[in-house]
Amino acid sequence: MLLNVIASSPSLEGIAPPRRGPIGRIAAVTADRRAAINIETTPVLGFILPNRGNGLGIPVSFGFVATGTPATALLAKAKIAFTLHPYEHDPRAQAFGEEAAEALGVDPAQIFKTLIASVEGKLACGVVPVAARLDLKAFAAALGGKRAELADPAAAARATGYVVGGISPLGQRSRLRVVVDSSAEQFDTVYVSAGRRGLQVQLAPADLARAAGATFAPIAAR
Repeated sequence: MLLNVIASSPSLEGIAPPRRGPIGRIAAVTADRRAAINIETTPVLGFILPNRGNGLGIPVSFGFVATGTPATALLAKAKIAFTLHPYEHDPRAQAFGEEAAEALGVDPAQIFKTLIASVEGKLACGVVPVAARLDLKAFAAALGGKRAELADPAAAARATGYVVGGISPLGQRSRLRVVVDSSAEQFDTVYVSAGRRGLQVQLAPADLARAAGATFAPIAAR
């Protein structure tokens, strides 16, 4: 794990001296590559914990709340614990989810992609494993409809505020209905896009559903 964001206040023991600043730059080192991610932060007095075990922890309640993307801002505001996983994105890649799974060394069944589809004329968000496809009939049924079709990529980008390949189910521009494939519930944590290509967020499935206002249903076809 590269960057832990913790929702509860830790003890002050061992915390680095407080500092102010609107932007923090955090460099994370993996076993085979060095990746850096810009994390915008609230310009308030805050404390940054030193590296303890798995990654770097940032206590949300002490300031320096990560707002690097609308997705991370939403999670921080909701005080939901999550871990950011940046990786080097290849601009030539077309299968974004599979690229993330390979780069992070994670089982593709545990990494979920976000797809936007129209159900009875209204856009909605389906979250399924990267190795699967969205079962449009099951997706429509989960939302009380009969028919669904994948949205045009440009329409998906406009509705969510994210670029294709970096669409997150969290912090979208429009409040879309979200359905997460029920296979996510078998894992302690799952990965979804954090709102940028080359950046995944890891969190508990229940926290994902709570933050996204999502329901679980079997909507993946393999």
